[in-house]
Amino acid sequence: MFVQKLSDRGHTEREEQKEDNSSTECSEIGIMDLKFTSSRKYISISVPSKSQTMSPHIKSVDDVVVLGMNLSKFNKPTQFFICVSGVFMFYLIYGYLQELIFSVEGFKPFGWYLTLVQFGFYSIFGLIELQLIQDKRRRIPGKTYMIIAFLTVGTMGLSNTSLGYLNYPTQVIFKCCKLIPVMIGGVFIQGKRYNIADVSAALCMSLGLIWFTLADSTVAPNFNLTGVVLISLALCADAVIGNVQEKAMKLHNGSNSEMVLYSYSIGFVYILFGLTFTSGLSPAVTFCSKHPVQTYGYAFLFSLTGYFGISFVLALIKIFGALLAVTVTTGRKAMTIVLSFLFFAKPFTFQYVWSGLLVVLGIFLNVYSKNMDKIKLPSLDGLWKKSVEERKTRTLSQTV
Repeated sequence: MFVQKLSDRGHTEREEQKEDNSSTECSEIGIMDLKFTSSRKYISISVPSKSQTMSPHIKSVDDVVVLGMNLSKFNKPTQFFICVSGVFMFYLIYGYLQELIFSVEGFKPFGWYLTLVQFGFYSIFGLIELQLIQDKRRRIPGKTYMIIAFLTVGTMGLSNTSLGYLNYPTQVIFKCCKLIPVMIGGVFIQGKRYNIADVSAALCMSLGLIWFTLADSTVAPNFNLTGVVLISLALCADAVIGNVQEKAMKLHNGSNSEMVLYSYSIGFVYILFGLTFTSGLSPAVTFCSKHPVQTYGYAFLFSLTGYFGISFVLALIKIFGALLAVTVTTGRKAMTIVLSFLFFAKPFTFQYVWSGLLVVLGIFLNVYSKNMDKIKLPSLDGLWKKSVEERKTRTLSQTV
């Protein structure tokens, strides 16, 4: 009996010890162990605590951070004011500096070199921003970046070079009309069909562009059709690059800083090889070394303001949607044209005003066609019925 009691007590102590060990294991925070007695293996699932830092792709899903400032802490009106102020401030300075650089006597043939310097600065800014986040892995394939870099070179290089042949307001007007090559490509490549609002928008933009270009050719003494060809090609590349970037970032979950770093650094190599083979690098370096402040100094500020401006545009799209972002950027471009005529001496004609209003009408129709469910304009039938009812009411009141 005594031996049996000792064995029972030992058995009970062993069971209690097992329970204590299992409770100790289960009490560890963030670890859950599932034991399989047959294979005697453990599967450990770690759950990070709130104090532990997570990947920015998970942590900041709802956070909108611009230049180190978390906009999610503010209310909607404050967020809108900050974003709009950033877009207007940085892009107005960007446009002013771009036109200022090309106003330097003798700089107009070196548009591609300005793009090379701009790509170099953008690569440095992207590298710095990438170092500030925890997840530094490259998610998008290198072949995709080579295509994006080529399109980016075409967009920005041709756009900068076109300023050697066009007035700055004409270039801005062309940039507002990206819808035209997008629609043409959609019809011939994808077989898309567009509604009456889209077609009307394209017609308004086309007529506005033709009118604006004709006005520029009559009043500008140095008008050159080469500039129209260059900015049109830049517009086509810009229409393609947006779709490629969006598809790559959604498919591979790439970050903005990663996209900027790799696309602009590869584009920098493209332009460097192109300028070297065409013997365009040496004359540009010689000219800029004689005017370092007016070229490299302005180019640094020009690149910095452009980099900051796109950050606020992306934040505006993320918080308020593309509809409001397009409205704000269109207003910014209109302000840029007005300031261009105020700060830089150039001939002026009222044809610029009417053609510009046609382009603005086309932009409005484009935005309306994409947001018909949100923007409800009164129909002609509704306006007619309303006017008839008002007349009847007026007649009855006069009769009484």
